[in-house]
Amino acid sequence: MIETTKSISDVLVDLADTAETDRISIGTLIDTLEDRAFGLLLLIFALPCCLPFLYGVPQIVALPMLFIAGQVAIGRHRPWLPPFLRRRTIGVDSFRDMAHRAKRYIGWVENISKPRAPWLVSGPIERLLGLFLLVFSASILVPLPGTNTVPGIAVAIISIGFMEKDSLLILGGTILGAIWVGLLATLGTGAITLILSLLY
Repeated sequence: MIETTKSISDVLVDLADTAETDRISIGTLIDTLEDRAFGLLLLIFALPCCLPFLYGVPQIVALPMLFIAGQVAIGRHRPWLPPFLRRRTIGVDSFRDMAHRAKRYIGWVENISKPRAPWLVSGPIERLLGLFLLVFSASILVPLPGTNTVPGIAVAIISIGFMEKDSLLILGGTILGAIWVGLLATLGTGAITLILSLLY
């Protein structure tokens, strides 16, 4: 059982520094983080999507993002992964380096985030959030230049809010993603209408 008062980067650093073997399995990492593992996995996959004009990679990582978001939507309390993925391991040295880098790069976000309005990250509302995450992740699959950046940032913000139980961050990321999807849908509908008018 992890201490929910600890930041996610502190949890990762502690796990790396107290490891008794030279490798850590993905299953152990997920079990240690419990329900906060959803946020970590989403953040890992969302970060490449935040980079503008990066083609191919966002569309690849969007698929596991959909898989994880779907589990949030159906109300799972921690991520389920196939046994062969749970058994995959990471070298402790590499994991320790990643943990300390995470503390350095997302520590400033953790410093301004804190548990707020926890009712927004539990029960039916959490499942509704999973549906939003599904839509945002699906929009990354749109094969147009730059369509991955805004939803990637939205998912990253939501994932940090998930890990820190900060509903203010979650709400901000959800609004950003919803505005983007609405804009994308409006532009897409306009483009289809224009093409049809030219053809007929």
